[in-house]
Amino acid sequence: MPVKVGCISLGCPKNLVDSEIMLGMLNKNDYQITIDLQKADAIIINTCAFIGDAKEEAIDAILSASLYKKTGNLKALIVTGCLAQRYKDEIIREIPEVDAVVGTGNIHEIQSVIKEHVTGSGQKRLFVNDPKDIDYLDNIRMLSQTGSSQYLKIAEGCSNHCTYCIIPYLRGPYRSRTLESIVSEAEKLVTAGARELILVAQDVSKYGEDRYGEYRLVELIKKLSAIDELKWIRLLYCYPERITDELINELKHNPKLLKYLDIPIQHASDRILKSMGRKTGRKELIELIEKLRSEIPGIILRTTLITGFPGETDRDFEILKDFIIEYPFDRLGVFAYSREEGTPAAKMKNQIEERVKQQRREEILSIQKDAAGSLIEKRLGQVFEVLVEGVADDGIFYYGRSYGEAPEIDPVIYFTSIEPLETGSFVNVRILNVEQMDLVGEVIFN
Repeated sequence: MPVKVGCISLGCPKNLVDSEIMLGMLNKNDYQITIDLQKADAIIINTCAFIGDAKEEAIDAILSASLYKKTGNLKALIVTGCLAQRYKDEIIREIPEVDAVVGTGNIHEIQSVIKEHVTGSGQKRLFVNDPKDIDYLDNIRMLSQTGSSQYLKIAEGCSNHCTYCIIPYLRGPYRSRTLESIVSEAEKLVTAGARELILVAQDVSKYGEDRYGEYRLVELIKKLSAIDELKWIRLLYCYPERITDELINELKHNPKLLKYLDIPIQHASDRILKSMGRKTGRKELIELIEKLRSEIPGIILRTTLITGFPGETDRDFEILKDFIIEYPFDRLGVFAYSREEGTPAAKMKNQIEERVKQQRREEILSIQKDAAGSLIEKRLGQVFEVLVEGVADDGIFYYGRSYGEAPEIDPVIYFTSIEPLETGSFVNVRILNVEQMDLVGEVIFN
């Protein structure tokens, strides 16, 4: 009987790709992948540890999965990912149900780890080395999500060393894949049905610098654009200091490269940005936003902010509020600062009370709601090409995304059609209404 393996993937799209790689390795070697955890002989919990909430979610998932040792067939509970890399000793010591801990640098060992522990010969063990490998990304993934959109991980790790962030310690330094390996995977994904590829890394805009001595993101985009059946390319996580004129020109003229940028600015006060270890100040951020809006009409800009960073004064917070009012983003996420041990920011003086951090976060979200509402109303009456993703629960509306909506993080577009539509097809939709943050429209047939 083949060994049955289940997987719970937590955290970001980059972590999802790692989960799919592990499942692909196992599937290739005759392990049976199951979504029924009750029947699984082994369960992989691929964890996130970016902020406190993510750690709590991971621990809850581990404890819930451990119950299958009593109620199911579970013989091996394996914890992987960032939490495993960061708290390897604590997990083994404090959660006795866990059989093995596999760090971010040991993903390629998942098959031998499961084999060892399912047979009963394995002792509780740590498989946690410094993450240096990048070749593991070349393995064929077992895609966990069907549909026309897939993530394509172009690099691993981070070398930015922002003072609040633990990622460089968990994922190692920034390591770009080769152009050839990325294009090869992209071709396989497109052959399997992908029409949109979403390029992800901790910092997509840094691609190539470590391997080739210069940024090669635009060259990569051009090579991907040559894949005939690929229709959309989307970029996530571009740091503002590396959004070059070359990249802006490609966004402007390449019809396959969607006019959508995720630019994590984190703050707008020069004093706080410097304390965060960021490379861009308020003046440069303003110049970039104005240039993008001017050069690329209709571009959708997304960002992420942190409230309550150590030393953030009322004045710093006012600067941030004024900034997002004057230079609004179409999409905006906000995190209350999470004090992560091992980071420089955790040792800083003037830590902010949790109540204040959350209050400021809610205030930013309230401002953003008004700003985004004004921006989204400008799309009323316009016609957009939309990727059909399914039928809504009411059975009346289809739903999908245009260039302006990234999967999982942004609202969708709901629309009616007088003719039946196939999932994965592209249609033209005229926007007729806005309901909260969702757009509502109808298909336009020529």
